[in-house]
Amino acid sequence: MILETAAQRRALLDRSRTVAMVGASANPSRPSYFVFSYLRTRAKFDLTPINPTIAEIDGVRAYPSLAAYAAERGAPDIVDVFRRPDEAPQVTREAIAAGAKAIWFQYGVINQAAIQLADDAGLDVVVDRCIKVESARFDGGLALGGMNTGLLTAKRRIR
Repeated sequence: MILETAAQRRALLDRSRTVAMVGASANPSRPSYFVFSYLRTRAKFDLTPINPTIAEIDGVRAYPSLAAYAAERGAPDIVDVFRRPDEAPQVTREAIAAGAKAIWFQYGVINQAAIQLADDAGLDVVVDRCIKVESARFDGGLALGGMNTGLLTAKRRIR
């Protein structure tokens, strides 16, 4: 199902624990590194980088493929995609084969064939959204437009 509303995306994040980030980078100037670093340190997810060109990011072991990840760790709840749109159908096929429950296409990763493939396979699908921005927003740090709300609290949300 394509998740179009904020409530649907929040429910997905609330029920998910494992995220395999395809295309995560060890280069601090890349958006995928910033998102990985943020989610690893501030969110509730067990986050794993998927990238065949690196061994680890900040001490977290990277896997060369979703198949290698799934063989060792089981199916991820979410596959977060930081790849070019033309690579999205192949990543989607790999996510389906790995048994992922959802696929999250980051900003600009829009490929109709990949979206349809994931939807037809029964995955929850998020398109053209940032998992970091949505996670921060739902935890009280960002407004709908992505700006800091200035809301500070010591209360944790009960999950």
